[in-house]
Amino acid sequence: MKTITTTEDLAQFCEAAKAQPYVTVDTEFLRERTYYSKLCLIQLALPGKTGDAVLVDPLVKDLSLEPLYDLFRHEPTVKVFHAARQDLEIFFVEGKVFPTPLFDTQVAAMVCGFGEQVGYETLVRKIARESLDKTSRFTDWSHRPLSEAQKTYAIADVTHLRVIYEFLNKELVRTGRHKWVAEELAILTDPETYITRPEDAWTRVKTRTQSGRFLAVVRELARFREDYAQTRNVPRARVFKDDALLELASTRPSTVEELGRSRLLLREGRRADVAEGILSAVKAGMEIKSEDFPKIENGREQIQVDSALADLLRVLLKAKSEEAGVAQKLIATSSDLDVIAAGGREVQALKGWRREVFGQDALRLCSGEIALSARGGAVRVVQV
Repeated sequence: MKTITTTEDLAQFCEAAKAQPYVTVDTEFLRERTYYSKLCLIQLALPGKTGDAVLVDPLVKDLSLEPLYDLFRHEPTVKVFHAARQDLEIFFVEGKVFPTPLFDTQVAAMVCGFGEQVGYETLVRKIARESLDKTSRFTDWSHRPLSEAQKTYAIADVTHLRVIYEFLNKELVRTGRHKWVAEELAILTDPETYITRPEDAWTRVKTRTQSGRFLAVVRELARFREDYAQTRNVPRARVFKDDALLELASTRPSTVEELGRSRLLLREGRRADVAEGILSAVKAGMEIKSEDFPKIENGREQIQVDSALADLLRVLLKAKSEEAGVAQKLIATSSDLDVIAAGGREVQALKGWRREVFGQDALRLCSGEIALSARGGAVRVVQV
C-alpha cells in the first residue's frame, strides 16, 4: 500500500478522486494529552475492489493538506466517512472546511435499520462479509515508522467502507430515506457543533444545585478552565476535573492557603498560573449581581408529566419504530416522550423526518384524535 508523504503526490491522488463518484475517508488521531485532536494519519480509497487506496502522513514536514481540502470542496464527489463527527472536527479545526457532500455510513445504517450507533466492525461483518483485525486500534499513531499491522488496520477502514457505502446508498434510494440522512448530517456540518465557547462551558457541568451564587462561581470557574485548556491545547480535565470545580464552587477559596485545602484539586490544578486563575474566577463569581446569576433551564424532572400518556407514547414509539425499521432511540428519547406528555413541543421527535414517522401520530394521540389497539402481538392506530 502506498503512503503519501509529499504535497505533489497528494494533489495527484486528489485530482484522480475528483473524477470519481465518491471517495472513502478515515483518520487516526490522538487526543489523550491535548485539547484538540492531533491528526496522525489519513486514509483514502477510490471506488471498486481494486480502486486505489492510500495512506497520507500529515506528520511529514512541509506536507500541505490543501489538495485534500480542495477535494472536500469538490461537490461532484461524495466524501464517505463512518461515524464522522470526530473526523469532521479535526478538519474543521485544521482547515476550516467540511467535506461536501458528506455521507456518514453510521447515520445511514441507523436509518436503514441496523440499530443505534452501529459500529464499523458490525457493518463490515454484516454487509461486506469480512472480518477486521482490531489489534492495532489503540496503538500510538504518532510514532514513526508505522508498523505493517498498523497500516493494514488503517487501510481496512476505507476499503471495506466502499462496499458498505454502495449497499447503504442503494437502500436509501429504495426506501426514499436520503432526506432523513441529510437532516442528520446537517448537524454534523454545522460549525456550532464543534465550537465550545468558554462563557458557555458551565452548561456542560452536571450539578443539581440551583443556588444562583453557586452557579455564578461554577460559570466563572468553567470559563477560566475552558479558556486555559483551549489556549494551551491541554485537556480540560488536566486543568481540573468537574468534581474539583464543584468543590471549589462550594468552598469558594479566596487565598492560596484556602485553595491548598481542596481535597479534589490535583497537582496540575495547584500550579501558580492555574491557582491564580481559580482564585480570580471565584472572586468574579462572588461579585456577580443577583440579577445576573445564570439559571439552569427547568429540568425535565420538574415538568408535570402525564404518566399514563407517556406510557401510551412509548407503546406508539415501539410500534412506529418497528414499522419503519428504525431504532427507537433514533426517533425519540425517553425524555422526549416525557416532554411531549407534559405538553412540550420543542423536541427533535416532533421535527423533520421524525415527525413524519412518529411525531404526527404522537400529537394526535395527545389530543385524543387516535387511540391504540392491540391484536395479537401487533399495535394498531385507531381513529377516534
